[in-house]
Amino acid sequence: MGARHLITPVTICAVLVALYAWVGTLELDSIEQRSLNQAVILTKAVEHIQMTVAATTLVVIIAIPLGIAASRSRNRLITPVILTVGNLGQAVPSIGLLVLATFLMGVGFQTALVGLVAYAVLPVLRNTMVGVQQVDPALIEAARGMGMTRGQILRRVELKLAVPAILAGLRTALVLTVGVATLGAFVAAGGFGELIVNGLKLNRMPVTIVGGVLTACIAFFIDWLGGLAEDLLKPRGM
Repeated sequence: MGARHLITPVTICAVLVALYAWVGTLELDSIEQRSLNQAVILTKAVEHIQMTVAATTLVVIIAIPLGIAASRSRNRLITPVILTVGNLGQAVPSIGLLVLATFLMGVGFQTALVGLVAYAVLPVLRNTMVGVQQVDPALIEAARGMGMTRGQILRRVELKLAVPAILAGLRTALVLTVGVATLGAFVAAGGFGELIVNGLKLNRMPVTIVGGVLTACIAFFIDWLGGLAEDLLKPRGM
C-alpha cells in the first residue's frame, strides 16, 4: 500500500479524534448524553452500515445483469426501457421515494432499502453497460475465433475488461447510499440519520454535528475502500 493510500484513513482517524476531543469539552445535558454515548453511536453505526451493505448487494444483483442486457445489440429495443427504469430512482427525490415506499410497505428497514436501491442502481447499471460496450471488437472476434461461446466471451473477455468501469460505478453507488441512508431515520430504519434528525428537532447541535461527521467519515472510508478495490481488481496492463 503506497503512501497516497494512507492519506484518507489517516485523515479520517484525525477527524474522529478531533470530534471525540471536542465532544469531551462540552457540558452535555441529559438529552445529549442519551444520544452521544458509546452504545448508541455503535448501534447507529451498525444500522447505517447494514443499510448500505444490503442496498449495495441488491444493486449489484439487479444492475449488473441489466447493464449486460442493455449492452447487447440484439436488445437495442429494450435498452431505452432499462435505462428509463434505472433513471427513475434519481429522477424522483429520495425522500419522495421513501414516502411512496412507506405507503406501500409501512416503515422499517425494508422500506429504506427500496429507496436506497432505486437511487443507487443507475451508476452501476450505466457503467456496466458502457464498460462492456467499450471492449475492443477485435478482442471479441479473436475470442470467437478461438472457439469461445458467447457466455465464455462475456465472462472471460468482456466482463474482465469492464471491471474498472463497473467498480467505478459501484464506488459511486456506495458513497451515494451512505448519504441517502440518513433518510432512513424518516422511516424508522435507524442509522446516523436519527442523530441528525433528533438533533435538529430538539435543537441539540452537538448531536446533529456528530451524526453528520460520522456519516461523512463512513462515506470517505467506503470511497477509500472502493479505490483500493479498483487498483487491486483491474486487469493487469490497464
